[in-house]
Amino acid sequence: MLFDLLRPAIFALDPERAHGLTVAALKAKPAGPKPVPGALACDVAGLTFPNPVGLAAGFDKNGEVPDAMLGLGFGAVEVGSITPRPQEGNPKPRLFRLTEDRAVINRMGFNNRGGEEAAARLSARKHRGGIVGINVGANKDSADRVADYAAMTRLMAPLASYLAINISSPNTPGLRALQDEGALVGLIEGVMEARAEVCRAEANTPPVFLKVAPDLEPADIDAIARIALDTGLGALIVSNTTISRPDLSSRHREETGGLSGAPLRELALQRIRDFREATGGAIPLVGVGGIANAEDAWARIRAGASLVQLYSALVYEGPGLARRIVGDLERLMRRDGFAAIAEAVGSE
Repeated sequence: MLFDLLRPAIFALDPERAHGLTVAALKAKPAGPKPVPGALACDVAGLTFPNPVGLAAGFDKNGEVPDAMLGLGFGAVEVGSITPRPQEGNPKPRLFRLTEDRAVINRMGFNNRGGEEAAARLSARKHRGGIVGINVGANKDSADRVADYAAMTRLMAPLASYLAINISSPNTPGLRALQDEGALVGLIEGVMEARAEVCRAEANTPPVFLKVAPDLEPADIDAIARIALDTGLGALIVSNTTISRPDLSSRHREETGGLSGAPLRELALQRIRDFREATGGAIPLVGVGGIANAEDAWARIRAGASLVQLYSALVYEGPGLARRIVGDLERLMRRDGFAAIAEAVGSE
């Protein structure tokens, strides 16, 4: 109700400024209690998620408010994307609300304050627990992007519940080329080697997730699925924002960048089905894109996702969204006769 009252004032602000004020407010507010495992608890990649509803990367780029977001009911929070060196990102304006479409277009460009600052902050909060994934990327001007991912793995692996390798942002030129088969094998091998250097005990070794684009051809999906299985990835995050443009109504519809929110829903749902078929269910999937309510999340789970993530829907639904989805998901699970989320995965 409070968010509904404040929304006109929030929407009167530039979107990036509004987001910055939101993060500042969360930093000033004591974090609520973290979710505890209950009826929706699920085990994925050796981790027990108290519920399957996570916060996608992009909201907390510098790892400033993971505990505040866990306190809002998210079962996991993914911070980042974080690059080795600080970078400003692309010129402003670079973030646009498509209010009529309940969507967002961004061309942020991995703006963040760099790995060292984030690592210091995340190290200081590690004792607080909760599942906090760290999404890592490469600097735009890097001469060796694989080396960037390896460096970030060495820095962040000891601090992460899981590592997410982001090679699917459309806003860093050439980054999506790392999804090509040959480049992807080399990248994952480099990340796994770097992880082994700093994580000596299996109990302290975070699983590696790979975040892929929705704009993939069938041959790409098959290749990525095969590589994921061969290299021992912990999960695939399906998917990032799209460069496609469905029928949109907003005046910002022609802006370049990645589109997220409601218009991505059907494409992202289909990609979960595609990767479920390509992997035979042998690797967990994390469903992202256009999830705004429990029905959206439930459809993604029934299609093959073990976990879901959201971000853009928070812009339109407010900070109580995670708790609402979690409560409604449990009712949907019971309605359809499942005793646990794992039973429902891929059951459509």
